[in-house]
Amino acid sequence: MRKSNIIYHLINAAIFIILEVAALNMLRNNGTFQKNWFARGGHAVMGTVWGGTQNLRQYFSLRSQNSALAQENFELRERILELEMIVSDKARTDRIVSDGIAGGYRYIPADIVKISNNTQHNYIILGKGFKDGVTEGSGVVTNRGAIGVIDAVSENFSYARSFKNHEMNISARLGRTGASGPMCWDGIHSDGAILKEIPHHVEFEKGDTVYTSGFSSIFPPDIPLGTTGESRIVNGATYEIDIKLFEDFGALRYVTIVENMSTDELKDLEDMR
Repeated sequence: MRKSNIIYHLINAAIFIILEVAALNMLRNNGTFQKNWFARGGHAVMGTVWGGTQNLRQYFSLRSQNSALAQENFELRERILELEMIVSDKARTDRIVSDGIAGGYRYIPADIVKISNNTQHNYIILGKGFKDGVTEGSGVVTNRGAIGVIDAVSENFSYARSFKNHEMNISARLGRTGASGPMCWDGIHSDGAILKEIPHHVEFEKGDTVYTSGFSSIFPPDIPLGTTGESRIVNGATYEIDIKLFEDFGALRYVTIVENMSTDELKDLEDMR
């Protein structure tokens, strides 16, 4: 009896499915209303698919535009920073002095035409020459350091031995105590120098500022040069002190040529001995 009921229900289910399929087929193929219903359904599906496609296209288009704008903004920021650095460098140099004489020194602002930074004998070529009053032996400075010394002069240009040159040293002093000694490039680092011959009894700390001493006939006193770092005693008598320079030689564009107006008199006095 149970088996007969199962067969009966299976037959009814099969008939129901057949009738449903036939009814759907009739709805699709007959009658305007039914056709419109199927058409609206198809259009709705296609509209959804088309809308999704358009949204996807807009997404990738906006993403591409955003990437292009981001790159453009990056390039503009880089250019702005470069211009700010140039203006700042020029302003710093102009603040030292304008073209003229002050404190026994004559000052001539100059542009850098060419600079060498990657050898042991670096140099700088400046866009001012003897027609502008530049003379051999003059110093080259910014308000962040002593840059070099003029070795040769033509009508429109001058050649300076850079501080980053093994043949170059300047007289420098510790700001805390006033103790002075020769300072030279360390020969390795772009911003590295060594202050020598500081007596071992002199007290100083890391981070103390070092200035030009004014004891030479080339550079004015009190130009900040850098700060002290590690130190060591040499031959049990004097300190050698590592100095981190303030000036970035790789970014130099403008400098000031400085001439001691008393140089000839000082030389004559020394020669009288």
